[in-house]
Parts: sequence; C-alpha cells; structure tokens
Amino acid sequence: MSLTSAQKFLWVLAGVAALAFVWLLLWSDYRADSARTDAEPPFFAEFELTDHQGMVQTEEDFAGRWMLVFFGFTNCPDVCPTTLSEVAAVMDGLGDDAAKVQPIFITIDPERDTPPALAEYVPLFDAGIIGLTGTPEQIAATSETFPIFFERVEEAAAPDGYTIGHTSHLFLFDPEAGFADSWPYGTSAEEILADLEERI
Repeated sequence: MSLTSAQKFLWVLAGVAALAFVWLLLWSDYRADSARTDAEPPFFAEFELTDHQGMVQTEEDFAGRWMLVFFGFTNCPDVCPTTLSEVAAVMDGLGDDAAKVQPIFITIDPERDTPPALAEYVPLFDAGIIGLTGTPEQIAATSETFPIFFERVEEAAAPDGYTIGHTSHLFLFDPEAGFADSWPYGTSAEEILADLEERI
C-alpha cells in the first residue's frame, strides 16, 4: 500500500469514527427525548456522590424538592456554562419558589473535577447549584441510571489534551426523584421557567 493510499485509508477510518461518535451523541439525546414523552416516570434519579463541599450526597438528600440535573465538566468551553447560565436565570425567575428546586451539576470528568475544582466553578453562576463528583467508577455507575452518553475525546488544543463529548439535556426530577421532563441544549430560560412554574 503506498503512502497516499495509506493516508486515504486513515482518513476514511477517521471519518467513520467521527460519524460513529456523532451518532452516539444523537442517540443519547434521542433517548433523553424519548424519556420525556412517556406518561409515567421511566426512571428515577439515583446517585451517591461527593458535593463541592466534600459531603456525600444521594437523591434522598433532596427528597421533597424538584431537581434540575445537568451532566457536564468544568473545562467545557460552551455547552456547560451556557446551560448553567440558563439554570441560573431560571432559579432567579422562580423567586420565592426557588426554594422548591435544587439545581445539580454532575461532572463527567472526575479526574479533573474534584470537590475543590467544583467549589471554584459552581458559585460562578450564583444559583445555589450543587456540584457533584466521585470516582470514575461512581460516575460511570451514575451515568447508567440516566439516559446519557459521554466519551473522552483527545484534542491537542484542549486543556490537558482532551475534551469530553456528552449528552446536553437538562433533566427535571419531581420531589420523589422520578423523571419529569428534559430540555435539549439551546432551550431558553424563559421556556424552562414556564414549564417548571406549571409543575410546582
């Protein structure tokens, strides 16, 4: 095989890998959308993770409150900060009802997103967001109870040489930790707020 042919073959492989990755992301978002349309809660929030203050938290610690849950990572350049900014706007718009809702940010990058790292990050949004992290095994186990996908992607220009592709939905759970709704990335704070106000 000549060098030119080898290069073409590698480009084809890279293209196939990229398409497969995009398909997986779209499939995970499709699963999240499918969960949204079911009449009964198709799943419940389940986790046992460490918050940004070093305290172990489970879904039972938020019993009686609605939970807004988003999976992401602190080095995310756009999707995560944009979504958390929308969450902050929603919490501000709720006024006195904000006490009925707990926003939660669960990292998918436990190697970098330690409790101290989250303690610097989540207060930037000034919305009472609780950041949760754990061991890679704990994060993997948590992700299996939610319709999400994430995968490390090597990228030389990114911090530490990698970024993470992930499901970008914002999830809502009722006071019994049952799935209630989800919104895809790009949904405005106004729309989320209107949906939430009808429920609480």
